[in-house]
Amino acid sequence: MLVRSRLSSQSQVTLPKQVREAIGAAPGDVIGYEIRGNVVTIRRLQPFDAVYHASVSENLEEWATVEDDAAFRDL
Repeated sequence: MLVRSRLSSQSQVTLPKQVREAIGAAPGDVIGYEIRGNVVTIRRLQPFDAVYHASVSENLEEWATVEDDAAFRDL
């Protein structure tokens, strides 16, 4: 099923009812976007997931070197 919405002049999009129902989204929910090339997948995130992701992301950035990749490759 193709569902459409329009980008506003302030770059905002309202999730159509069919999309909200499909992902179980309600007002106040956190929505996640996964980007792979020119395809974007959206999903409703659990509040805990968003907090956990933010804290883990901050801590893992320090291990993002080529040397770290080589050291942890075989784990």
